[in-house]
Amino acid sequence: MTSRSPDLVVIGDANPDVLVSGGDVTPAFGQQERLVDEISLVVGGSAAITAVAAARLGLAVELVAAVGADPAGEFMLAQLAAEGVGTGAVAVRPGERTGMTVALTRGDDRAILTALGTMTSLTAADVPLPLLASARHVHVSSYFLMRRSLGPGLAGLLAAARAAGAVTSVDTNWDPAGLWRDEQLDAVLAQASLLLPNEAEAAHLSGETDPVAAARALAAGGPAMVVKLGARGALCADGARWHRVRLRPLTPVDTTGAGDCFNAGLIAGLLAGLALPEAAALGCAAGALSTRGVGGTASAPGPAEARAMAGTVTISACPGGP
Repeated sequence: MTSRSPDLVVIGDANPDVLVSGGDVTPAFGQQERLVDEISLVVGGSAAITAVAAARLGLAVELVAAVGADPAGEFMLAQLAAEGVGTGAVAVRPGERTGMTVALTRGDDRAILTALGTMTSLTAADVPLPLLASARHVHVSSYFLMRRSLGPGLAGLLAAARAAGAVTSVDTNWDPAGLWRDEQLDAVLAQASLLLPNEAEAAHLSGETDPVAAARALAAGGPAMVVKLGARGALCADGARWHRVRLRPLTPVDTTGAGDCFNAGLIAGLLAGLALPEAAALGCAAGALSTRGVGGTASAPGPAEARAMAGTVTISACPGGP
């Protein structure tokens, strides 16, 4: 564990990413070999990327996840420890394989292949309640990958965290099964202080195709929310208060993990006492700066750089909603 009580506990996935980038990364079957520009092995998993990005921003962070007792798990534990992320609550499963992701990146688009491995073994029983009670903020990533394992007990965990005084946030990420909303997720979101989808996820979660309509539907009676709009910034809803956050154009090298770094910046801003729109501006800065290098964490910024970039972000109120 970290040497001080955690500012942030992140619950979710931790797996290496194998990133393949180049002009044409489409595999050619028939035992054909195709040359690409670069292949990298980096920290992966939305929860792990958020944890590392938050530690770079100066937060004391603990990660709760599950890895196998294998080289991939050892890689993740070593990388997390090197970044100052506490791994005392990472469960190591003997005889099981750590999940892994292969991401094929072409320009600003990606195709993602994931083997879940130990990701789906994480349950509420793996989350130390004293750790939740000591945290200022508890964040959940990749809910849908762990819907069957972590999902049944997650609402209770978030309720316990809130009862102890923590702010809670959820980034469901994409649902590979295409099921999206159900009663279990509704119970989880009822215990979330903040929902953090991107616009495609917001559309599926709400049933609305238009991002503004999706934001309106999710905000109605739900938690505070920030919809991530990629290079276009973010849309914030906190009760009846709506804000649009816009950042200056930045040419990305790789957008892997940008949304996770956004989450880290937003959480760091909230823990520093910023209002939601200003915290979202810091999230936009952290997410944008993370795209300068390959992988989710290679270019995740430090606090001074993120604050400087956030100072260039424009925040505008949207009276009555977007």
